[in-house]
Amino acid sequence: MKNLIVISLLLISLNLNGQTMTNQMKSLSPNLMVNDVTETLDFYINVLGFVKIATVPESGKLDWGMVQNGTVTFMFQESKNIKTEYPQLEKFQKGGGLTFYINVMNVQQVFDSLKGKVKIAKEMHKTFYGATDFAIEDNNGYILTFSQSAN
Repeated sequence: MKNLIVISLLLISLNLNGQTMTNQMKSLSPNLMVNDVTETLDFYINVLGFVKIATVPESGKLDWGMVQNGTVTFMFQESKNIKTEYPQLEKFQKGGGLTFYINVMNVQQVFDSLKGKVKIAKEMHKTFYGATDFAIEDNNGYILTFSQSAN
């Protein structure tokens, strides 16, 4: 009977995908390696319209900072600092081989507000899956794709 109760409780805690409900992911906040946290915060706040959430330290030469726009968050950590924390990152350069895909309500409005202020990495275009996208390169070489779905 005890085994049956344990198995029943285990089955109740599983959802249809076989993942436990307590282990479902809630959010993702990339922590990007940058040369200068202050310059990066300035770009994301004054050019892209993000809001500063926190910095470490609170003033002076920053080692880390976090910004948010809607539900999108980014963290930025100074290169030497993050490589001390994660020595395996020593071999990587900032900007790395990844892109960030950001869903927006009005991609044309975002494009118009950024054109002439940022380096366009990919012009506005329709994707094979029906979305409208464009991409920019931030001040550290990271690629940010802004997209509006077809519906």
